[in-house]
Amino acid sequence: MDFWDNRMGEDLMSKLNIDQQTIFQLFSDKKSDFLIPDYQRPYAWGENECETLWDDIFAFAFPDNDYTKFDSNDEYFLGPIVTFRNQDKKLEIIDGQQRLTTLMLLLRAFYSKFGNMKDENSVSTAENIAKCIWKTDEFGRPNKDKLKIDSDVSSDKDKDEFLTILKTGKVQPNQVSRYACVFRFFQDKINDFLSQFPSYFAYLPTRIMQNCILLPIEAESQDTALRIFSTLNDRGKPLADTDIFKAKFYKFYTDLDKKDEFIARWKKLETLCGQIFPSSYGSPMDELFTRYMYYERAKQGIKDTTTEALRKFYEKNDYILLRNNEVLGRLEKLAKFWENVDIQNEEVFSERVLKQLGVLRFAPNGMWTYLLSVYYLHNRDANDQLDDEKLYRFLNTITLFIWAYAIMRPGVNALRQPAYPEMIHIVQDAPVQFASNKFDKVSLSTALHNFEFTNSRLITKSMLAWWMYQNPKQKLIPAETNLEVEHIYSRKRQENDGAISLAELESLGNKAMLEKTINIRASDYKFSDKIKYYKGHTTASGKQKAGTMDAELLDIAETHTDFTKQDILNRKELIINSFVDALDKTNLINDLIK
Repeated sequence: MDFWDNRMGEDLMSKLNIDQQTIFQLFSDKKSDFLIPDYQRPYAWGENECETLWDDIFAFAFPDNDYTKFDSNDEYFLGPIVTFRNQDKKLEIIDGQQRLTTLMLLLRAFYSKFGNMKDENSVSTAENIAKCIWKTDEFGRPNKDKLKIDSDVSSDKDKDEFLTILKTGKVQPNQVSRYACVFRFFQDKINDFLSQFPSYFAYLPTRIMQNCILLPIEAESQDTALRIFSTLNDRGKPLADTDIFKAKFYKFYTDLDKKDEFIARWKKLETLCGQIFPSSYGSPMDELFTRYMYYERAKQGIKDTTTEALRKFYEKNDYILLRNNEVLGRLEKLAKFWENVDIQNEEVFSERVLKQLGVLRFAPNGMWTYLLSVYYLHNRDANDQLDDEKLYRFLNTITLFIWAYAIMRPGVNALRQPAYPEMIHIVQDAPVQFASNKFDKVSLSTALHNFEFTNSRLITKSMLAWWMYQNPKQKLIPAETNLEVEHIYSRKRQENDGAISLAELESLGNKAMLEKTINIRASDYKFSDKIKYYKGHTTASGKQKAGTMDAELLDIAETHTDFTKQDILNRKELIINSFVDALDKTNLINDLIK
């Protein structure tokens, strides 16, 4: 079996009941009483996955659209179904719930079409489908009040709709759940198939039931099933690492008789992470566990720059971290902290701290989130708050260091080498100084002068955001504001008059952060025209257009009638010198060679 993980070994194999079965064999078995447990994730298949499944099984069952070309000895493998029989004698589905749910909906859609068909093949097929969907009495008659599958998924608000569809074979026009959409999809496909092959309609569901193969893997216990679960993927839907972690937590809290409490806490945590971690992070919950992982790495003194995959880290010692009541609490606190950062909570953070966090939003890499996560978890007080002065100094230090390091060593992973030891220093209550990685003042200044701050480089926005907040008149800009890089001396002007070089056009001295809406309006105008967009203006129709929140651009608009080559050069020197001086004041410059 090529899907099998080598770690399982003979000890695990001996605990399994494995027997390849057709869909009909598995579903119609009187002992098959499936339960999707409450710790599973909601149904996730959509039209794309169902389209692939339909196309595959149709091509298998009707080769070249010809029912006669089908070989009854052929088999189509649909994948494993991992279960264990719980104390209520139900088969809890640990892996495979997506395909199992989809197959149930597919069979129910077929069953609905056989209502008025009286030919022998149709009647027989309908009877077989019924045995797959409903429990039967001792005479093999289906009881349409008792389904062969049930769902307890705590986070699935539509699970009752799924069960109703299976019972009734109907969806209402206002129903838009994934279950309803998938059922309608199959209804449409089946209707099309029936119109093409009316005489052979019964052949397709029969071949699905009799020749499509599942591999039911029934483990002797939930723990064994979870071990298998951690090695398998649902068709088209790879398991997120946190699906595994959730299952481990679930077992731990179930053993403590706190199952319901855990389910409620996890659901709340999942919802919160979905709100604060954007889709660019991948799985929001995986992102939370990643940030927490660095805290545990630091406590363990791990400096290795080869970072383990998330699951590999947590699975050590049989997932010992997930068998600890404190860990879930820390995860909840950490998520709440990042929510406060995300919403710029003025009741939690001072204005200067929020400004520093506003700068870090434009960091050239995500390392700051790991450093800050470690800092928060270690330094929070009894009220889960941080000392404002210490936090500000910490944020200022990591900002300056990360920015300078991105200039001197721009590689994506280069920052791991200095950052990981500092995480250990944090949990050891040692100051974060990057003592082994201080900068040479001359080399840094030279690098800054020679660096090409193109708009495509993340460090460009980083530097401009840092510079923007150096202005004492700069107010906090809301996090949702879309800021872009503005050429004060516009591209079009440079192309037309040639008064400055392309290098000067792209210089830091000629760039600033500007709201996207204003940047669009001011983009290619001469400076005298840009001024009104920076300051705000009234349109010909009398509509008031707000000016920029960038205090420096407002100052420039008030004090300049033009922005020239010399202004660019002067401003570039001011930004670079201010940045180097800030590093010096923060003790990030090597005293011996500065």
